Amino acid sequence: MRPVRLVLASLCCALLATSGCSLLDAKQREWIFQPTERTWHGADTSGMEDVWIDFTSRLSGEPVRLHALWMPSPDADAPVLLYLHGARWNVSGSSPRIRRMQSMGFSVLAIDYRGFGQSTAGLPSEKMAIEDARAGWDWLAQRYPQRDRYLFGHSLGGAIAIALASEVDDERGTLVEGTFTRMSDVLASMRWGWLPVGPLLTQTFDSQKRVARIGSPLLVVHGSGDRLIPPALGERLYAAAQGPKRWVLVEGGSHHNTNAVGLPQYRMALEELFDWPAAAASAR
Repeated sequence: MRPVRLVLASLCCALLATSGCSLLDAKQREWIFQPTERTWHGADTSGMEDVWIDFTSRLSGEPVRLHALWMPSPDADAPVLLYLHGARWNVSGSSPRIRRMQSMGFSVLAIDYRGFGQSTAGLPSEKMAIEDARAGWDWLAQRYPQRDRYLFGHSLGGAIAIALASEVDDERGTLVEGTFTRMSDVLASMRWGWLPVGPLLTQTFDSQKRVARIGSPLLVVHGSGDRLIPPALGERLYAAAQGPKRWVLVEGGSHHNTNAVGLPQYRMALEELFDWPAAAASAR
């Protein structure tokens, strides 16, 4: 697995060296998303159902099929959660985190964007991933119209969750973990961040601008030991939110284990921000 810092360093070099706009855009999308059909070696999807979501893309006019995993709660009336994963691994790589979110009282739908896993092949983009997330959101609305719906995104998925939350008005809440303000800030946080690549970015993921348009409560979680996305970026994202919100810094949490290490803090935040009995019962 290539470290994210190495990937972004390569991105900077390509941005500065590449003159063709189409190639520049394609290289950004390739290195930011790192789409793959491969499954994380520790994935355990037992108890999760395969779901297929079909729609016609408004961006290309072409048919799209998304693969997703559905893990319902034992409670038939449980709120539903759209889970949006980050870069590199397909949705099965998020199976431990999916289980933990389900343990907090959610029924969880976790999707693969185009280019990942068994979803329609192709090179994903910011706009495509947001469109795919919207398809997952609509799937939940059609099947569970009476239940509260929540959004969750980890890392890059957090930026996609915020983008979707800024466009819809029927979410009960948005939860993000280990995410950032905008892609240019991630690049600037690196030791070679002085390189002037910001103006060349086509995949901006400007969550700091979008988060101000979210009307539902927002939970922002970050690990204090996150070396890929600095906690300061998560805190700045939290500061930009205008609605009800909660900031949770998990001491010792990394980019990958904050969800596990901070599970008690998650439950407490859900209880306090959403007055959610399911989370309170789990915490007790």
